[in-house]
Amino acid sequence: MVTGMSNRELVVLGTASQAPTRFRNHNGYLLRWDGTGLLFDPGEGTQRQFLLAGVSAHDVHRICVSHFHGDHCLGVPGVVQRLSLDRVPHPVVAHYPASGREYFHRLRYAAVYHEVAELREEPVEGDGPVATGPFGTLEARRLDHRIDSHGYRLVEPDGRRMLPDRLARLGIAGPDIGRLRRAGSLEVAGRRVDVAEVSEPRPGQRFAFVLDTRLCDAVFALAERADLLVIESTFLAEDAALAAEYGHLTASQAGRVAAECGVRRLVLTHFSQRYTEPARFHDEAAAVFGGEVVVAEDLLRVPVPARR
Repeated sequence: MVTGMSNRELVVLGTASQAPTRFRNHNGYLLRWDGTGLLFDPGEGTQRQFLLAGVSAHDVHRICVSHFHGDHCLGVPGVVQRLSLDRVPHPVVAHYPASGREYFHRLRYAAVYHEVAELREEPVEGDGPVATGPFGTLEARRLDHRIDSHGYRLVEPDGRRMLPDRLARLGIAGPDIGRLRRAGSLEVAGRRVDVAEVSEPRPGQRFAFVLDTRLCDAVFALAERADLLVIESTFLAEDAALAAEYGHLTASQAGRVAAECGVRRLVLTHFSQRYTEPARFHDEAAAVFGGEVVVAEDLLRVPVPARR
């Protein structure tokens, strides 16, 4: 689905797998999450896709590389150098499998440039949280691919939504609302009001990014209750043997993951160039998943669904 700007949206920069095509660039996915931009798997040509998608280097706060196959990382040199060329003022943090430190170093300094921007490397050592911030918690889990590969998910903590009618009924307004939210209770007209009386639970949102893997426990753990799941579907079910051999998923398997994990919006991507009919990926996934299925296209914007 193509939409306008959203505070939380996925900007698809590329959707090809091993080789780009006339219509699909190598991988690249920018997640806009309120004021934070997370760039996943910048493949070759990402800088140009930035231009076409209306994305700036200033939009990037974190770079998350799943693994060091070229279609997932050959855009790193251009993006890193662009951070300095555009004098991005904020620090940018790079996450990638710790086993690939040498590869990231080569990519980071693949050519001569004047390094101005601050790029911090925080390699992923194992399963679990890799960063926390205003966006919530960024987690990683090791997947089952031919080389060391990690998937990522963003988890926003659960909170509470204040109910204006109940607040008004009790005469709570202005700064008192903030005090009640922070303290959990407030004295109002001689009685104690607990935050639960004037609010309701607000489940945190979740985003998951799963590329280049066979089915494994980590895939399901990452996708669990995701509002938006970006997942590879390199092959169709008719080529399931090839998918298993090369460490990939089929569209049917991606649909199964979404169905079993309670995913709300499923985004299929990383398509083999052998297929010329994108609708087949949609139909195959939709046969096992009853929710919304999006077959990613370059430059597509996919909003994170509204809160439950």
